[in-house]
Amino acid sequence: MKQTDSSANGWQASNIHNMRRVMLWTGACVISMAVATFGPKFLWEFNTVLTIMAVLANLALGSVMILANIRQVKGMDEMQQKIFLDASAVTLGVGLIAGCSYELLEDIRLIGFQPEISHLILLMCLTFAVSMIVGNRRFQ
Repeated sequence: MKQTDSSANGWQASNIHNMRRVMLWTGACVISMAVATFGPKFLWEFNTVLTIMAVLANLALGSVMILANIRQVKGMDEMQQKIFLDASAVTLGVGLIAGCSYELLEDIRLIGFQPEISHLILLMCLTFAVSMIVGNRRFQ
């Protein structure tokens, strides 16, 4: 029994470590996006070299965030992986359909403003969060 308890605690500790790693790299990616977005205007007066470096840093940190997310998913048990996969599939579908439709609305002049990617990102984040909650409740 002690062997099972210690392996369960090790698995749980590993999951927590992986989750913290994803949170760290996500935070770094968000900060680097803010620097790449606002740095040219407020920090370095549109210096091309600094702007390119900021964008490349954002791409690199985003790539590391993706790798951390992959590691986290690989560390999940089969049920958690299924919930994550289902939520990811729903999010991809909603993002693709809503994004194309949102752009189309502007093209055919049903909305009078330029579609913003931030609106789509917010929709996808909310979709993923709701899908994860529904998936976890479904398998309780």
